[in-house]
Amino acid sequence: MLAATPLGILLLQYCFFIQFVFMILYIAEKPSLGRAIAQGFAGRQQKCDGYIELENGDCVTWCIGHLLEQAQPDKYNPIYARWALQHLPIIPQDWILVPKKGTSKQLTVVKRLLKTASQIVNAGDPDREGQLLVDEVITYCKVKRALIDNAGRLLINDLNVSAVKKSLKNIRSNREFSGLSISALARSRADWLYGLNLTRAYTLLGQRGGYSGVLSVGRVQTPVLGLVVRRDFEIAQFQSKPFYEVIVTLATQQKHNEDSQQFTAKWQPSAACEPYQDEEGRVIVKKLAETVVKKTSGQPGLVESNAVKSKQSPPPLPYNLSALQIDASKRFNLSPKSVLDICQSLYERHQLITYPRSDSRYLPLEHFREASAVLSAIKANSPAQQNAVENANCKLKSKAWNDSKVDAHHAIIPTSRTKALATLTPDEAKIYQLIATQYLMQFYGPHKYQEQTAVITIAGGEFMAKAKSTTDQGWLALTKQNEDKHEPQLPPLTKGQILDCIDSQMVEKQTSPPKHFSEATLLAAMTGIARYVQDSNIKKILKDTDGLGTEATRASIIDLLFKRLFMQKVGKEIHATPTGKALINALPSEATQPDMTAIWESNLDKIAQRQMRYQDFMQPLTLSLTQLIGASQQIDTSQFAGLASTKPAYKKKWRKKKAN
Repeated sequence: MLAATPLGILLLQYCFFIQFVFMILYIAEKPSLGRAIAQGFAGRQQKCDGYIELENGDCVTWCIGHLLEQAQPDKYNPIYARWALQHLPIIPQDWILVPKKGTSKQLTVVKRLLKTASQIVNAGDPDREGQLLVDEVITYCKVKRALIDNAGRLLINDLNVSAVKKSLKNIRSNREFSGLSISALARSRADWLYGLNLTRAYTLLGQRGGYSGVLSVGRVQTPVLGLVVRRDFEIAQFQSKPFYEVIVTLATQQKHNEDSQQFTAKWQPSAACEPYQDEEGRVIVKKLAETVVKKTSGQPGLVESNAVKSKQSPPPLPYNLSALQIDASKRFNLSPKSVLDICQSLYERHQLITYPRSDSRYLPLEHFREASAVLSAIKANSPAQQNAVENANCKLKSKAWNDSKVDAHHAIIPTSRTKALATLTPDEAKIYQLIATQYLMQFYGPHKYQEQTAVITIAGGEFMAKAKSTTDQGWLALTKQNEDKHEPQLPPLTKGQILDCIDSQMVEKQTSPPKHFSEATLLAAMTGIARYVQDSNIKKILKDTDGLGTEATRASIIDLLFKRLFMQKVGKEIHATPTGKALINALPSEATQPDMTAIWESNLDKIAQRQMRYQDFMQPLTLSLTQLIGASQQIDTSQFAGLASTKPAYKKKWRKKKAN
């Protein structure tokens, strides 16, 4: 009745006006995420071209990865279209973003919706790049300041409807994540400056030496290549040398000889032996070891000490992307890129795991309440893991649950969704089970064991025997290590006990060269780059921000170096190609060592945490870039002569992200 009255008509018009004007616009990173967000809302929905309209008039739209990219140099000045040394370094004063090829249509859709939105929600992936990807579109479309200041941030780690609904109830202020956006922007511009300028410089210099291909340089890819080149050099220059150990067989003295127990102990050279040892403490003088054998053979041994300690090791934390890629490479010989692609499928298509591009190995305490549902899903999905689930104690709370170490995203774990693994590819099933096992370990408690260490003196020399025995397998029961190698055990020993040395032998061994990198060990080197840094101050800086590249980019960097034929695989080994070696030899040391880019990563983290200003990061970079370009003019270009040119179709794709 009300609608027929003038008042009713006015109210209907007002409601229509409210619905039209007060429109919340959710901007997802990619279509799959946009569809998942829409499924979190009840009511009828209208699928439109490039967006979904909800029943209440709100809209969900999406990017397609990056809709924008850094402009090419000729956008700043047409003369930069031609590569020339005299133009370098190219350093824009006012940065320009342009629509990426093939994205203009979707950019137009987002831009049109932004004009009618009364509130914006950034629904990019829960990481640095996802934050920037949406923020840059909002800025590019010249959205009003008030809308930007009041924008929300939707963080989704799980694409299942229940998880999405939960995230929709916990929308945060987008301003909380401005540091992430500025950090990603600094990374993007720094990579453009560094990569573009040095690639042009060394490609032109390579041409002078007779090389016709592109010699690409990047602040991450080049130090990674440097690791491989230096490792190859170490192996080529390595000369194996013998070293010597002395192993004695000891027997306990009992009244009845048949009760005597035997075990072995290893000689521990004293400080007086240092002149006869290498830097690793190995005895390299054969005569010294032979003398020890003669002195100890048949002599009594005295137990100086026998310590038995109870120890335990907690379950390993759930996976982040790099840890998962390393394990999968070792176990299944899968490349890091393949593992990432599989994870994206498990996350987006199958919705069986949480957000895969995570650098966190911790879980929010709130998630602990969902453990029972996740365990039930693993049991339903994976018949091979049913016993493991049944023996799990879901009341146990490992150190993985820690709110202080979780923000935008958490560790990669299974979701509560049930789906038979038979519907997955064999590799997808393997990765799901690997992730599930790592999660199950959190409910198995620590691995407990006893460690016995005995010190015995024989003829004035010190010998040591060690043994370990498991008292409670704990999480180790879920690994192949539970099929225990038979570890030698020591008999009960007491201080002051006399033993018989019934045998003394010298064992000759050979030093071995370092191993060539594999994809797994190279990835591990990128995540633990501090091991390859010499400067002690830089090592300290890298304590918490250790790593070259990001979780999302490390696999693609390794893949890129293969594609550009700077590296090649020989079986499972990675070797540098002649071109890769020539490039590293030509570049100044600071461009090939991890120190500089590792400090970059540390500073980018500081920007993300609002502990450093954007300007304080960029200004030193532009100065060092000028110096690097100047130093490049002094190189000997003849080393590029005779190298086979690959002539790749080269176009730098800045911050390219895969969209689904």
